[in-house]
Parts: sequence; C-alpha cells; structure tokens
Amino acid sequence: MAKVYFYYSAMNAGKSTVLLQSSHNYRERGLRTLLFTPSVDTRHGSGRIRSRIGLESDAISLAATDDLVARVHPEHATAPVACVLVDEAQFLTPEQVWQVSDIADTLDIPVLCYGLRTDFQGKLFPGSAALLGIADDLTELKTICHCGRKATMNLRVDAEGRGVREGAQVEIGGNDRYVATCRRHFKDALAGRITVRPDVRAPH
Repeated sequence: MAKVYFYYSAMNAGKSTVLLQSSHNYRERGLRTLLFTPSVDTRHGSGRIRSRIGLESDAISLAATDDLVARVHPEHATAPVACVLVDEAQFLTPEQVWQVSDIADTLDIPVLCYGLRTDFQGKLFPGSAALLGIADDLTELKTICHCGRKATMNLRVDAEGRGVREGAQVEIGGNDRYVATCRRHFKDALAGRITVRPDVRAPH
C-alpha cells in the first residue's frame, strides 16, 4: 500500500534538491513522476522547482483551489504514475493534504511532500500541521545554525538583518529574507540582541 511521506526542515536544508534527486531516481528506471509546486511560490517562475545548488525541473503549478486527485487521476489513467512529489508542501491547504492521502490510498501512488514545518513566528503552517497529523512517514532534513547547532527555526529578517516579529504568515523570499537558526538565536534575534547580515548570514 502506498504511503504519504513528509520531509520537513528549516530553510536551506536542501528539500528541493532531495525532491529532484528522488524524481530523477524514479525516471532513471523508466518510471513516471508528477511534480507539483504551489502557485504562490513564484521565485523561480510559475511551475518551476529550483534548488540552491542549481538543479531544476518543470512542475505542475498548484492553486489553493485545485483538487490534487483530479489533477493526478487523469494523468495516471493516460500513463501510469509511479510517484507524486510536492515541493513547498507547507502551502498546501488542509483539504489538499487529505487529497494527497487519497492519492496514496485510492490510486496506490506514493506521495513525497517536502516543506517547512513552521513559519517565521514558530507557528505551524496549516499544510504542515495536516501532514504532521496524517502522513505515514515523517523525516526531518537537517541544516545548521551559524553557531553549529541544528537549525529548527525560520527567522525573517529586514534589510538590516534585524529579526521580524510581525507580518503575514506567507511572504515569499529566499536568503534575502529568511535565515535558518537554532531556537536560542531565533529568540536572540527577535529580542534585538543580535542581527544577522543578509550577505554572510552571521550574527553581529
């Protein structure tokens, strides 16, 4: 029976790299994959997944109103799909996460989801919360804080490297806006005890 997998981490842990490598492994064996990326993430253009190390691939752009089963089922009927992979899965709606489970349970296709666990305030994204609740397998992809500890938090910073406490949960950005930190330095930045320079990602 197919499973739903959730690979979660802080920023810059290589989630997209692992996704693209997983898809490559299937395709190298002649198996078809479908890649999805939420339409809200337009950093690399619509329907495009790109990793920090330069790997990239076309993907199906997924709106919040889209039904994942309705998108996958006709594709699977035309030519068998061996695996579905979802980038930036924190942006899925809870309803779409349940649709992901339907793909595994009714179409018998494994679904690999990759995303952030929490936002810049340390709160769960709705999509991540749903995946943590119902995914069959949970795997943390690890990255490190500037201090060498495991990074678990996603710090949003302004142009001067100061931690941002308030704002919309979804604000698309990369290294210019977010820094992966340990919990201690996340709290230090929000309290104004340190700033993090956007160019080198080290405190001062």
